[in-house]
Amino acid sequence: MSVNILMPALSPTMTEGKLSRWLKKEGDAIHSGDVIAEIETDKATMEVEAVDDGLLGRILVSEGTEGVKVNAPIAIVVAEGESVPDDAAPVAAAPAAAPVAAAPVSEAKAPAIAAAPAVPQGAAPAPAQGTRVFASPLARRIAAQKGIDLSGVKGSGPNGRIVRRDVESATAAPVAAPVPSPAPSAPAAAIEAPHTAVPNSTIRKVIARRLTEAKSTIPHFYVAMDVELDALLDLRAKLNAASPAEGPGAFKLSVNDMLIKAVAVTLRRVPKVNASYTEDATILYDDVDVSVAVSIADGLITPIVRQADRKSLREISEDAKDLITRARAGKLKPQEFQGGSFSISNMGMYGVKEFSAIINPPQAAILAIAAAEKRAVVKDDAIRIATVMTVTLSVDHRVVDGALAAEWVSTFRSVVESPLSLVV
Repeated sequence: MSVNILMPALSPTMTEGKLSRWLKKEGDAIHSGDVIAEIETDKATMEVEAVDDGLLGRILVSEGTEGVKVNAPIAIVVAEGESVPDDAAPVAAAPAAAPVAAAPVSEAKAPAIAAAPAVPQGAAPAPAQGTRVFASPLARRIAAQKGIDLSGVKGSGPNGRIVRRDVESATAAPVAAPVPSPAPSAPAAAIEAPHTAVPNSTIRKVIARRLTEAKSTIPHFYVAMDVELDALLDLRAKLNAASPAEGPGAFKLSVNDMLIKAVAVTLRRVPKVNASYTEDATILYDDVDVSVAVSIADGLITPIVRQADRKSLREISEDAKDLITRARAGKLKPQEFQGGSFSISNMGMYGVKEFSAIINPPQAAILAIAAAEKRAVVKDDAIRIATVMTVTLSVDHRVVDGALAAEWVSTFRSVVESPLSLVV
């Protein structure tokens, strides 16, 4: 008996997706658990596994088809020797928008862009319906600028045509001060300039929608602070030096691993920031699940280090490396990037001096981590050199007020500058 393979719902918010690629072809034998296709969802490109054994009898949705609804049939599995039902018709792929290079505007078409200028308020009224006025385009433009009614002007041109000198010698009627027309949304030159249109992926569209919603619906509030890293860097060097060179017990901690742990420890000490806002209540999370922003080809994804406050630095390092690797390969499972109670975005590797990150709803906060650099600092009335980074906490002001945000950042600084709490 034939079985339909349906478009799966690979995330709670997914209503449709793009069938990016088939990994099996018609007639191939498939077994439960085999990866048969790749689906581009509203979160990431993910693999689809077969749930039945048999032959891939017919592909109903071809590669590249966009807007495939959840639970719509995409293929049919049949048993060995069984024929595909006659009423199973394949769905044609939606034509993908190819990159288009716009041709430059030719000189012959250029005047058309400037033709028919908007007539300012108070310009001469148009002649009565049915009355035709013969005038050159230049004469009409000058008349509009001077507020002259051409129906009362006698033309001296061929066949009585009104020309420039006729309008310039005419007396303008009293007009009100002109009101400028609204500026166009984009200059014609910008629209017609040579360009390449790159179609937005499903992921890019969702990122755009979520960021717009976040900035327009969440009242962002920012608190920045400089944090010294020398003690943390010393501890990292000692821990890495104690690791075996190779083998199952070997590890290599990154600064980012230690900052994830520092964030988790801080959230345990200031738990009201580990929260979300709803209309009925503020949600305070029991677990500290840290979402880590990772750049991928189509945008950004935030895999989650679960219960980061309960894990050792080594466990966090192993989890983070695995999640980041699979995120960039498009191999994350939905539960590995959906949820989280707090986010961090680290752009220190790019040398960024300072930045503010957009909150990842429904979370109430995100920490932006900038580059570490040598700076002159004053301590005990003496100038010394220290490794300093600037961090900026973005908070949802409905949940976290200014004093609480300042307390969180101050606590984070103390944890980083006295890092023994990360290992005990």
